[in-house]
Amino acid sequence: MNNLTACIFNIQKYSIHDGPGIRTVVFFKGCPLKCLWCSNPESQYVGPEVSFDQEAQPKSALTIIGDTRNLSYIMSEVMKDKDFYDESGGGVTLSGGEAMLQYEFAIALLKQFKDCGIHTACETTGYATQEIFQTFIENVDLILFDIKHYDSQKHYEYTNVYNEKIIQNLKTAIRQGTDVIVRIPVIPGINSSLKDAQGFCDLLKAAGATKVNLLPFHQFGQKKYSLLNKEYKFKDVAQLHEEDLINYKEIFKQNGLNCTI
Repeated sequence: MNNLTACIFNIQKYSIHDGPGIRTVVFFKGCPLKCLWCSNPESQYVGPEVSFDQEAQPKSALTIIGDTRNLSYIMSEVMKDKDFYDESGGGVTLSGGEAMLQYEFAIALLKQFKDCGIHTACETTGYATQEIFQTFIENVDLILFDIKHYDSQKHYEYTNVYNEKIIQNLKTAIRQGTDVIVRIPVIPGINSSLKDAQGFCDLLKAAGATKVNLLPFHQFGQKKYSLLNKEYKFKDVAQLHEEDLINYKEIFKQNGLNCTI
């Protein structure tokens, strides 16, 4: 097990937006989804890749995104801040990409965190086999579970995968009592109508979900596409703000869901 490695593209410390308290977020490289609006395009390919910034100085224009890391390295970085986790009720969050794409390493890492008494969370697409998902979440305290669309055909159109496997895993996590917050990225023209809001509510109530976090579309990742020489199809789409989603949020509240933005 000590020989396990994974491709990691960032370890972000002192995060306060990816679970309770002060957290360290470990970003796994590689994702089974290819969301057209993805704000982390550098996370999609599972291996290292080159980023080129034409505006940077020659010595720093080229950057390799993604490093091969072993369990010892990640644990060493995480444990440096254990006092902050203990004092703030924080911990570690696995993100990406999708950590389950490198599930053997991710599961081994989660077990080590739990052995050290560290609260664990994951940000996930939920796209994995039932067997992998079940084993993965056994050592996860909180799941931040992204749902991109309630309609499977539209989900495929915008993300390149259907959503049946995702919904089944959502139901599994809720049924066994794992703390789950469903997160919905609200994307203009994709899932942003009030009809879409009701569609999500119908799906989530059937799955047994109670907590929802709406994520308004933003343009924070736009420049990354040019650095990776990738096309960004949402460059002319206006960002959404909390006030744009007041009526959208109200639909969730009317359906008895605890909804935040």
